[in-house]
Amino acid sequence: MSDIFVQVEHVHKVIRGQEIIRDLNLRVRRGRIVALCGGNGAGKSTVLRMLAGIIRPTTGSITIGGLRWETHRRQYAEQIGYMPDDYRFTQGLTALETMAFWAGLKGLPKSRAREALAEVGLDHTGKKPLTSFSKGMRQRMLFAQAMLAKPPLVLMDEPTNGLDPFWMDTFVRLVRDAADAGQTFVFSTHQWQIADALADDMVFLQNGRVELEGTAEDIRSRLGSTGLHDVFAKWFGIARARG
Repeated sequence: MSDIFVQVEHVHKVIRGQEIIRDLNLRVRRGRIVALCGGNGAGKSTVLRMLAGIIRPTTGSITIGGLRWETHRRQYAEQIGYMPDDYRFTQGLTALETMAFWAGLKGLPKSRAREALAEVGLDHTGKKPLTSFSKGMRQRMLFAQAMLAKPPLVLMDEPTNGLDPFWMDTFVRLVRDAADAGQTFVFSTHQWQIADALADDMVFLQNGRVELEGTAEDIRSRLGSTGLHDVFAKWFGIARARG
């Protein structure tokens, strides 16, 4: 069995006449945590949405676990948990009601919905409607649903936005433990702290292109920096100078 779980080959994405992603090639090994890094408009969310099958590449191919969306749509989707950057929850529903609904769609028991909520500290929210949750609580809810079926691949768009320091640390621990158990993660971020704490591999995007990729240690070495904060600052400085 190949160690490569996600394979993206020569992918381009054009939206309303604008080329958003340009000749993207990406390979993700099983059990790795990959950070997609870049500023606003770099193409991070578009890459995640294509991996999730929400939108399709204009040209090129994406394979996950040996499957392509075009030929094995259901099996492809079953491999993925997706955490969007935001979500408009249904008015009036509680966390448990919403999670139980999602669990039912995946053929999972209500007990798994309760368990997922407990993992992110939302099991005691009672009848409080989700629409009254803080940004951090909504993020934890979205993370819990992405992890609900314990899928082989979890895609997360800016997952730590709004998290306080305690839940930032908890999030890192939960993802690291899941990766150690064999799950694969690809997430977008513009926060050097979370990339430094979590990523095994990093991919820097600028204007829809991969400009730099490698392990965090490799990137530090190649850019001559001792800290990822400096790497982010230096890299985006280089990107602006080129731009």
